[in-house]
Amino acid sequence: MKQTSKIGWRAAMAIVIANMIGTGVFTTLGFQLESVQSTGSIVLLWSLGGIIALMGAFSYAEIGTHLPKSGGEYHFLSQTIHPIIGYLSGWVSLTVGFAAPIALAAMAMGAYLGKFTGISGTWIAVITILILSIIHSFNLKSSSFFQGFFTVLKLLLLFGMVIIGYWILPKNVVTQLEPQWQQDVFKPSFAITLIYVTYAYSGWNAAAYIVGEIRKPNINLPRALIGGTLLVSVLYVFLQLAFLRQAPVEALVSKVEVGQIVAEYMFGQEAGRWVSYIIGFLLISSISAMIWVGPRISRAMAEDYAFWRFLQKDNKAGIPVRAIWFQSAISIILILSGKFETVLLYSGFILQIFTTITVASLFVLRQKNTPHPTYKSPLYPVLQILFILISTWMVFYMIADRPLESIWGLSNLLIGLITYFISMHLSRKKKTLRLRAKLSD
Repeated sequence: MKQTSKIGWRAAMAIVIANMIGTGVFTTLGFQLESVQSTGSIVLLWSLGGIIALMGAFSYAEIGTHLPKSGGEYHFLSQTIHPIIGYLSGWVSLTVGFAAPIALAAMAMGAYLGKFTGISGTWIAVITILILSIIHSFNLKSSSFFQGFFTVLKLLLLFGMVIIGYWILPKNVVTQLEPQWQQDVFKPSFAITLIYVTYAYSGWNAAAYIVGEIRKPNINLPRALIGGTLLVSVLYVFLQLAFLRQAPVEALVSKVEVGQIVAEYMFGQEAGRWVSYIIGFLLISSISAMIWVGPRISRAMAEDYAFWRFLQKDNKAGIPVRAIWFQSAISIILILSGKFETVLLYSGFILQIFTTITVASLFVLRQKNTPHPTYKSPLYPVLQILFILISTWMVFYMIADRPLESIWGLSNLLIGLITYFISMHLSRKKKTLRLRAKLSD
């Protein structure tokens, strides 16, 4: 008998927070500072990232409550626009949407811990994914407890770093909100840097992927999406200011382990070591959340397409075990073959495209005017139009400035399209065989 228990808004919000607070907030500042070094510009970037995420959360809350089935963009786009668009979004979620962020979080964890443990960061990343995949292969209760526990610890860490970052007087660094952002905002590098920031905010839509496992989704899904996004957005802006207040720009540029470097400036090398341990340990929560959520999309695709039928089977507790391990295998392949920044830009680019299409699908959903006791996004359609315009601006500059990563992202879609037609061919073939067997009887 499959498990029928569902989670409440607090557990769903924990999923949102755990997916959001992870690799990006502790790693991307160094890459942003390669192009934009004005403190005012950095604050603007992170504030804009939070606003974009919140606009998306409002839209996803309405779509998810209207179409309350797990699967995220795959389900939403299949129902509102066309099955082939839904399939491609599911393909993206399967190959980079969760597998790539899992790989990036595990690589960041390896960067934080490997420096002090003497163990290869790659091996730390791979072993962590394997252990968490085992934990999430049992039942929903163990997944929910594990996730909630680590999410609380992660929030405490962020609050603590923000408070200490403002409480301790910086040694040599003075943060000034200079007006240079007025020039930076018109540069192509600003749009590319915003890709890093939106990646750091990715995960704000996580609860929409498991809406079918949430009690009273009409109430609890908007609470989880909007509440989690708002809380994390405020923390993010203050945390980046705290980082820039405590450590010089030249020490952070191009570095992955930003949190550890800042801690060394605040407390010394030994304290920096312990902060690295804590951050690395708590990145487990991000990896765990994505290992939990991602396979729900794979399972939803497996129910509809013959090509992915091998991922359909659940265990006795209703957990998509095969999908969990398939996703983890892709993550491990990315770890063994990819470079951190390249994987981040490649996945961020392609995910931004489908997030934008999903927000746009709200217009289609509203046009259908289907009666449903659903949540309504405020300031419709202003927020949705702004989200689409900003996202299109980022994608355009990404193609112009980083053509290689963009080509990889578009190539990923081409491969997904090929698997779609293969799956449709398999489905027609299976239907033909059934018809022949029926006629022969």
